[in-house]
This record gives sequence, structure tokens and C-alpha cells, in this order.
Amino acid sequence: MNLLFVCLGNICRSPAAEGVMIDLLVKEGLEGKVTVDSAGTSAFHVGELPDRRMREHGQRRGLNLSSRSRQFVYDDFTDFNYIIVMDNSNYKNVLSLDEKNQYSHKVIKMAELCPSHNEIEVPDPYYGGDAGFEKVLDMVTEGCDNLLSKIKDEI
Repeated sequence: MNLLFVCLGNICRSPAAEGVMIDLLVKEGLEGKVTVDSAGTSAFHVGELPDRRMREHGQRRGLNLSSRSRQFVYDDFTDFNYIIVMDNSNYKNVLSLDEKNQYSHKVIKMAELCPSHNEIEVPDPYYGGDAGFEKVLDMVTEGCDNLLSKIKDEI
């Protein structure tokens, strides 16, 4: 099973979701059965670590957010079973690469996995304060937990 989390720059939301999912897999004893990665729809931050603020907020929750940013590429459609996007713009950008509409069934909106937050998107915390980073971590934690419950039968 291969999971890919996608946001705009791959420095806040998607690496947070990647770190949360890895943490959940370890706690469930499922590491090695699921590959987790993250990517951005843009190339703005390729090669960079996650935003310092997201790393700090994640560290307070015991998360290691140390992946390097990369851009989403067409091959990700075949390499991953699920592609989980953070907002509607990411959703449209990812699907725009699927010109033959072969892979849309793999693309999921993270907010749909977070019903208790009553949001249609995971908000980008980049230009906000601490509360934005905490909200993202809360949402992706709920979303990853629900996604893991959904895929356990497929692992």
C-alpha cells in the first residue's frame, strides 16, 4: 500500500500528514506494510525541509517532520494507491495531469476524512500564526486516523 499526501509547496500540510501517518503506522505495528510520501503541486520549495514552524508544532506532538519537498509528477498516479490532497486547488492541479481520467478514483480530499472539523479544505497555515499550524495538525491527525481505518482491510 502506498499513500501520497499533496499540498501546494510540500512544506506544511502534506509533510505534516506524512509524519502523522508514519507515526500512526508505527503505533499500529504496520510500518513496512505502507509506504508514505508527500509532494507539492508546485516546485517552489523542492529539496527543502518542512516549514520550521510546522516542524516545531509537530515536534511538540512527538512527530518527526524531516522529509524533503518534491513536486507531484505523473508517475505518482501509478506509484500510489491513494493520493490525498489538502485543498480544492491541489485537487484540480493533480487531476489536470490525469488527461485520460484514469486515476481520479485514487484522489481523495483530506477534508472529507475530517468530518468533525466541518471544513471543505485543510487551510494553508503558511501566512498565519500558531493556531493555523495546530489546526492543520488536528485535521490531518483525524484524517489519517480515518484513512488508516479505511485501508486496514487492504493492507
